Amino acid sequence: MTSFNTNPLNNDTICAVATPPGSGAIAVIRMSGAKSLPVLWKIFRPLNAKVNKTNMESHKLYFGKVVDDDREIDEVLVSFFKAPHSYTGEDSVEISCHGSTYIQQKIIELLVRRGIRMAEAGEFTKRAFLNGKMDLSQAEAVADLIASQSKMMHKVALNQMRGGFSDKISELREKLLKFASLIELELDFSEEDVEFANRQELFFLLTELKNELTHLINSFQYGNVIKHGIPVAIIGKPNTGKSTLLNALLNEEKAIVSDIPGTTRDAIEDTIVIEGYTFRFIDTAGLRKSDDKVENIGIGRTYDKIEQATLILYVCDISAASENTINEILNDFKTHIQDENKHFILVGNKIDRMEAIPPHLKDLLDLDTVFVSAKRKENIHLLAETLVEKVKNNNLHDDVIVTNTRHYEALSSALESVKQVETGLQNDLPGDLVAIDLRQALHYLGTVTGEITTNEILGSIFSKFCIGK
Repeated sequence: MTSFNTNPLNNDTICAVATPPGSGAIAVIRMSGAKSLPVLWKIFRPLNAKVNKTNMESHKLYFGKVVDDDREIDEVLVSFFKAPHSYTGEDSVEISCHGSTYIQQKIIELLVRRGIRMAEAGEFTKRAFLNGKMDLSQAEAVADLIASQSKMMHKVALNQMRGGFSDKISELREKLLKFASLIELELDFSEEDVEFANRQELFFLLTELKNELTHLINSFQYGNVIKHGIPVAIIGKPNTGKSTLLNALLNEEKAIVSDIPGTTRDAIEDTIVIEGYTFRFIDTAGLRKSDDKVENIGIGRTYDKIEQATLILYVCDISAASENTINEILNDFKTHIQDENKHFILVGNKIDRMEAIPPHLKDLLDLDTVFVSAKRKENIHLLAETLVEKVKNNNLHDDVIVTNTRHYEALSSALESVKQVETGLQNDLPGDLVAIDLRQALHYLGTVTGEITTNEILGSIFSKFCIGK
């Protein structure tokens, strides 16, 4: 059986344990390369005596034993994937054995003794890229999919792995490539002063590209939110129950709770997944004037966290709140309340101290408001529902979202080049100068999907993968 290998550098066969380290019910050992099947048959004895290496079918499971000469190591299930219909595009084998660390090590040892090399980090996915099974952005999405801890991150990574992001970049690059070719053609006929590329159409295209690239670049802010958790700053004056609220939301005693004002002097962070969305809650120092230098540092950091947050929970002691208190909040945080990129929610805490919410407060509250008792954990579920609703109403659900810093930097550079092309056309620069900026824009777009890449870029990307993937 011949191996499908479009990359001449990958002549060796690699192996690795593809399941997490340690003991478990089962473990999966992968091989990829031309020697996968021949080496398998040196250590595998199928239960069905009629099965051999000449009639073993692709994409089927075979039960049997792994042996070291005549000594049985384990009972296993083996699957063979014939090139090019495998993850890597090469002949591949997966051995499902019992999860004993000893068994895993013993099988790996058998493979290495027979000429199989241990895989480097991310080498299976790197081979999939080099063999044309996926482009570079799809390969990177594999790592994001493995690391996804929430419904949103899973959705975005899965969409990118299936080519949603790649399709968008390829579409933009194809449009630009068409005009770049015409500009290059004009250079060949420079002495005849001919114009193949319609300048008006090119202006329209550049405007479209700028809009598309700007949209993708701006989505990086939301991509980071999805990847690392939606930042929620819990702010307010001292002793309003901010730390108690954090503990209630996390359902654990994360922050120190005290009646002494100024107990929290630095930001305390933790994450929790609510209905598939990861929220990163940040308990901050109480907002007040203080002569304590250390506390003032904490208060300064509170304002920094407010700037970074997507959601702001202002906690006030509703049992002691007056009309002046609410007006003070509205005035102090007017900028953030009106910021379209932030959601400001007033949390009226300590309802356990009240028989009813005073009517004058209800009339005054133009903000999104949730009344809770953090101490008794009353209405915490309503606050969680409000947070989820704010996320759902935001454009975090957009399908094509940039979550990768490398992609963000490449797209930003491409946008600058597109702007340079536009400026050059407006100033009637010679075609050869315009062509340089066009080539730069194409280059940066090409680095996203891997149409243009270097060994340094590949080494950096795949070194972050786990062994066996």
